[in-house]
Amino acid sequence: MPKNSKVVKRELDDEVIESVKDLLSNEDSADDAFKKSELLVDDQEHKDVDVEEGSDVEDERPAWNSKLQYILAQVGFSVGLGNVWRFPYLCQKNGGGAYLVPYLILLMIIGIPLFFLELSVGQRIRRGSIGVWNYISPMLGGIGFASCVVCFFVALYYNVIIGWSLFYFSQSFQHPLPWDQCPLVKNISHTFVEPECEKSSATTYYWYREALNISNSLSESGGLNWKMTLCLLAAWILVCLAMIKGIQSSGKIMYFSSLFPYVVLICFLVRVLLLNGSMDGIRHMFTPKLEIMLEPKVWREAATQVFFALGLGFGGVIAFSSYNKRDNNCHFDAVLVSFINFFTSVLATLVVFAVLGFKANIINEKCITQNSEKILNLLKIGNLSQDMIPHHINFSSITADDYNLVYDIIQKVKEEEFPALGLKSCQIEDELNKAVQGTGLAFIAFTEAMTHFPASPFWSVMFFLMLVNLGLGSMFGTIEGIITPIVDAFKVRKEILTVICCLVAFLIGLIFVQRSGNYFVTMFDDYSATLPLLIVVILENIAISQVYGIDKFMEDLKDMLGFSPNQYYYYMWKYVSPVVLLLLLVSSIVQMGLSPPGYNAWIEEKATEEFLSYPPWGMIVCISLMILAILPVPIVFIVRRCNLIDDSSGSLAAVSYKRGRIIKEPVNLEGDDASLIHGKIPSEQPSPNFGKNIYRKQTGSPTLDTAPNGRYGIGYLMADMPDMPESDL
Repeated sequence: MPKNSKVVKRELDDEVIESVKDLLSNEDSADDAFKKSELLVDDQEHKDVDVEEGSDVEDERPAWNSKLQYILAQVGFSVGLGNVWRFPYLCQKNGGGAYLVPYLILLMIIGIPLFFLELSVGQRIRRGSIGVWNYISPMLGGIGFASCVVCFFVALYYNVIIGWSLFYFSQSFQHPLPWDQCPLVKNISHTFVEPECEKSSATTYYWYREALNISNSLSESGGLNWKMTLCLLAAWILVCLAMIKGIQSSGKIMYFSSLFPYVVLICFLVRVLLLNGSMDGIRHMFTPKLEIMLEPKVWREAATQVFFALGLGFGGVIAFSSYNKRDNNCHFDAVLVSFINFFTSVLATLVVFAVLGFKANIINEKCITQNSEKILNLLKIGNLSQDMIPHHINFSSITADDYNLVYDIIQKVKEEEFPALGLKSCQIEDELNKAVQGTGLAFIAFTEAMTHFPASPFWSVMFFLMLVNLGLGSMFGTIEGIITPIVDAFKVRKEILTVICCLVAFLIGLIFVQRSGNYFVTMFDDYSATLPLLIVVILENIAISQVYGIDKFMEDLKDMLGFSPNQYYYYMWKYVSPVVLLLLLVSSIVQMGLSPPGYNAWIEEKATEEFLSYPPWGMIVCISLMILAILPVPIVFIVRRCNLIDDSSGSLAAVSYKRGRIIKEPVNLEGDDASLIHGKIPSEQPSPNFGKNIYRKQTGSPTLDTAPNGRYGIGYLMADMPDMPESDL
């Protein structure tokens, strides 16, 4: 039949009928007449027709322009700020190079299998998280809504971090960098160094006072920080503009936002390796401490990092994969993206510790110089004898080895008096052992190191532009995890929903740009995502392996991919991954219970951080975040289990899906169901009303309690029609 024919006649062999309320699917085997119905579509101006396998007609659902664009989108979503400032910290804290062993093991056990699972269901059903889990099991439909809530919570504070990076990026176009030296304060009589800065450091002062202008506690709001408010607005405008056309707009940006961080990391690594002390940092990083591997805490933290590094449970993975072709090899994608993520973490770790090694070397040199002067003073006043100093020692140009030799001699000779002398050992390992993560690494330690770089403004611009791109890549996936499910479920315009979502998120996000906003970021980071996401992914695994059926799912994969996945995934999904996830959930709850709920507050008078407990209202907020994130799961289960919403009326509109194609049709058809359905383009049709049953039953036919999942399960119901030619399937 010609491509541009006004009438498209085809067998409705695998039609999936879903109500907008439930997004359920149904195969009514008694309704053969309906399966043979024809569809008239006005195709003069729009090619809005369904796609059969092998058809050259375009699918209405947006699709990636290329496989590379899709891979870059998944990489951009999974590779985020945590790869740069969380993984290196965990690696250093948990045994150096030995930490990579439990990380790789857990990547194989829970990382790749669960990532593959999410890619598969998204690609097969071609819906966002709400539609996917409604389809798998209506009782567990709340999983998709919970994912959307968690995505929204995370997006609220994650974009604040992008705002911070934008602020530092804008301040990097000056020499010297504004955080290079402590500011001077002038009064009537004299000039002196800012006391808060003198007690801490230039970069610490700039972060807490100039950038955040932070208050002393969570309870002290202090009003809005106008600089950070503008940066947050700029960050949300960037996200909105990039996402307003869906993957058509964000997909093109991925070429830059996903690849640019690798260019910066490689440039940083090459540059830092030419500086003194960088190899000390790398050597310290990968010196394995094998005994630490036996501690349960190491495995728990490795599992948590694997879990969050791949973005499991957010819905972004499902949303991105839903725009793929049905026969795309998502198994290859899962393995590829997982290992790209891992090697990115290792690359970032090399860069971070090469930089920290360089910084530690500078600090160590200052320490040796200061303590050498102390030793010279002690020699002058007679507290130390010149005889104990080796003759080859020259204090004007003393090396680290010579200083350590003198230090050891003095410590042995003046064993009782040594503490009173006030000398420091000045070991570079002591500086490297100071574990730093998160904002402390990016905005304090790293910025301090870059002040010592030649051409420091250039490297600062590159570094913070890299952070902005890493953050935006993850934000695109997070927002897609919100927008796609809602668009699929409620049939709203993506452009309008994107603008509304970004505007609402910006207004709520103003709590994070108060002077106390950093404490709210910590609160949301600790409580809004960890436990809810673990519960979401556990339910996802159970929904596939137990409710839907692992054997059925493996058959679906074979039908979709053209080959049977390794039985390894069968055992991981059915037995190993659920057990490991449950253990991780229990250990996380125990850890949260043992750790006092609180935050590190910056005390201006002391110029130090101090741990403070959350006030009672703060604890209520923390608990509310966890409850609100997971609340959709029991609500949807109860509503559908008890039939609290009446779905019996069929008088309202419905939506029928066929391989991503949306067809508006009336439910109460007069006459024979096999009559022609006159289609209209979606833009001319009113949005279907939510919550009405659209299962079509032929007059006089018995009522069948058909399962929402067809023979081939996820996404594509295939009618049992033995006389149908294979090509039509």
